[in-house]
Amino acid sequence: MSIPIRKNPDSLPREDYHGARKRLFIGLISLTSAALCLVLLVGWIIPYIGLGNIHPLVPDITGALLVACIAVIVWATLGLVLHIYTGRPWFGSQRVRGVAVKLFLPLMELLGRLFGISREEVRHSFIKVNNELVRGETGSFAPSDVLILLPHCLQSSNCAVRLTYGVDHCKRCGQCPIEQLLALRDRYGVKLAIATGGTIARRIVVKERPRLIIAVACERDLASGIQDTHPIPVYGVLNERPNGPCLDTLVSLTNVEKALRHFLNVLPPDLADEDTACAATGAPAAGAPGSVADATFGAGRGNACQPGNAGSTAGHHHRAQDAAPAASSTGAAPAAPSDPQ
Repeated sequence: MSIPIRKNPDSLPREDYHGARKRLFIGLISLTSAALCLVLLVGWIIPYIGLGNIHPLVPDITGALLVACIAVIVWATLGLVLHIYTGRPWFGSQRVRGVAVKLFLPLMELLGRLFGISREEVRHSFIKVNNELVRGETGSFAPSDVLILLPHCLQSSNCAVRLTYGVDHCKRCGQCPIEQLLALRDRYGVKLAIATGGTIARRIVVKERPRLIIAVACERDLASGIQDTHPIPVYGVLNERPNGPCLDTLVSLTNVEKALRHFLNVLPPDLADEDTACAATGAPAAGAPGSVADATFGAGRGNACQPGNAGSTAGHHHRAQDAAPAASSTGAAPAAPSDPQ
């Protein structure tokens, strides 16, 4: 019985990843795998004659090992590509995802440069693909098992309070996104920490032992963090850098809260009541425990019971910055992009 291969209907919007497309990641990882297979093949053909001088069976043994290596690479690549395209695991792809990414991503960046594709574009595509795989593979989590990990550059450069070793020292003055992110932490009951670099981030992960990390960072730090923390799933939210790298950066609170509503199995009482009311009217719930309405991630089938509408968490749904909340914070859920790939 054949299994139909259908495109993942819940692809994340490109706009959240600087226009990145999954097809870039799929193309690069396919080319990288083909290049690796070719290198292995050439590496076996060249010394083939010399190997026979050692023992008549040595060329056959090394050839069998080579075929096995190529088969593993093809299996891992095909399974991962189908997983990315359809949104569900194929051939045990979820088991080799971390190893494949650690092996292939540096080679993909190198191959991308040969085709004039910047590292940032490759990383944007990788983060988008990773987020969709995390959404498809993981279930729901208790709030105490979720960690929001933030970079220190979200804190105002004019702030004299040190938050790295204690985010509750924040005065919540509203001059940077930390105040509103702390409000999200308090509302949903998750953990939140700020890291100044990879070493501190790893120390926080070891200490808190989360089952899921929602990480905010630039594409470089997100890509390396996703690899370093495997097998702990990391859902990445790209920050914005209007003042340049590592200085007074911003983050979309909408995207952070959408991730929370998707992954948590327990929601705040007001949201739970909201979902109950939606169920009573037959409307799709905005964020039922462990799930989320399609429109939350931009599928464009929103209604009054979904996030971003009156009576929901729209008060938080604006871009965190020094200015006043955007006028669209009480608007309807965003429409789907024309091409989510």
